[in-house]
Amino acid sequence: MAHASSPQALKDFIQDFLSSKKAQDIVSIDLRGKSSIADYLIIASGTSQRQVGSMAELLREDLKKKGLKNVRIEGIPQCDWVLVDAGDIIVHLFRPEIRTFYNLEKMWTVDISDPPSPPLS
Repeated sequence: MAHASSPQALKDFIQDFLSSKKAQDIVSIDLRGKSSIADYLIIASGTSQRQVGSMAELLREDLKKKGLKNVRIEGIPQCDWVLVDAGDIIVHLFRPEIRTFYNLEKMWTVDISDPPSPPLS
């Protein structure tokens, strides 16, 4: 595996981790050139609140073992939508119905270079 400090290697590690924990519908979105918040956004689903919370906590532990400090988690009390901030990579873990409702993939994959259509009169 490539050095864990590169965003690409970190993204690959997180995707492999989520896959090993039986996350569903893992999607990676390249944010480079679109946003300064992170290089990649990873979105995945868990089958239950328990699985979503467990994946987030275990991911934080594994990232700390890899030397990442300050990995932050938001959303643990409900575990419908949990965000793991790993610096260059932001991970969103959802229960499927919550993921469908917010549809982050669509929001982040819209081509912002296309001008919006003029309003209809």
